[in-house]
Amino acid sequence: MFDSLSEETQLILMIIGIAVLFVAVSWNTKRNKNRLYNRGKRNFKKNYMEKKKKNN
Repeated sequence: MFDSLSEETQLILMIIGIAVLFVAVSWNTKRNKNRLYNRGKRNFKKNYMEKKKKNN
């Protein structure tokens, strides 16, 4: 697939691809952590009822 590109170009594309994946994973981890810390305790029923009241 990348045989027509030079080795330097392939290396640069791999580094850019890895950097993009790293940024995506970091962003997703941050988003999940915020979601986890912003909820109440670990009581699912209570959290669900509070969200239901909040949305109505």
